[in-house]
Amino acid sequence: MDNKEFSLQLENRTKKFAIEIVKLCVSLPNNSEGFVFRNQLCKSETSIGANYREANRSRSKSDFYNKIKISVSEASETVYWIEIIKELNWVKSEVIEPVYTEANELLAIFTSIANKIKSTQKE
Repeated sequence: MDNKEFSLQLENRTKKFAIEIVKLCVSLPNNSEGFVFRNQLCKSETSIGANYREANRSRSKSDFYNKIKISVSEASETVYWIEIIKELNWVKSEVIEPVYTEANELLAIFTSIANKIKSTQKE
């Protein structure tokens, strides 16, 4: 698989994940606490794919790296919110576990991309 094909697949994967998170957010409790989590989780998660898409259309390697670092940060925040939702038992395990797994996988992918770019910039 070449870089362009990988990029397109990852863009589609982040979009699919955003849709799953929105569905999850809709199922959160309809109270002030649920609203806070719904807002925070939807904002952080949708930013992952949006920034990756921006990175793929960047004007320079530096711009690409900066957008990827934002995706890393937002993925990390998304994992954080999902962990709290899991611990609060607001969502059934069979619903939250696949989302949690995907969030961690995306965090690992974007971290790997950022680290690879950083290591090539030092050379």
